[in-house]
Amino acid sequence: MATIIKISHSEHNESPREWDNLGTFAMAHGRYNIGDTNFHSTSDLEDHIPKNAIRLDVFMYDHSGISLSTTPFACRWDSGQVGVIFVDRDKVRKEYNWTKITKARKEKIEQYLKNEIETLNQFVSGEVYGFDVEVDGVSEDSCGGFYGRDIETNGMKEYLGEYLENATIEYV
Repeated sequence: MATIIKISHSEHNESPREWDNLGTFAMAHGRYNIGDTNFHSTSDLEDHIPKNAIRLDVFMYDHSGISLSTTPFACRWDSGQVGVIFVDRDKVRKEYNWTKITKARKEKIEQYLKNEIETLNQFVSGEVYGFDVEVDGVSEDSCGGFYGRDIETNGMKEYLGEYLENATIEYV
């Protein structure tokens, strides 16, 4: 039996900001509204962030497509800060049943916020994939909505399981 796993861009169109996220992405940009809340200016944005929030700045590179990151891009002409991802400390305490937010816990929450922006970046840059498993030319299984191209880290490997044994993987 010949098994071929064809991996291609997925038609998954739901923004990951529609999911149950820990953070809130507040964005100020004249042409894009991909934040959870969108403002006209960064000063308007700052007025809506709780004083006790854990927050990370969000940057955008906009040139033949957009990229998002919690660290600045090197291009000073086509990039800059577009917003903030934040979570109120009271929400964190309630969500995780913590009384104190230690330095290690704060770093853990910051990593969660970075992951949320990384997933949103994959969505806006078209890095959402799916697969079709063909056994002897007949479609056996398919699924889409995997964020990121690497099947080792995007969850596809776990889903494919036994199909991966002796399969040929094709990126189409």
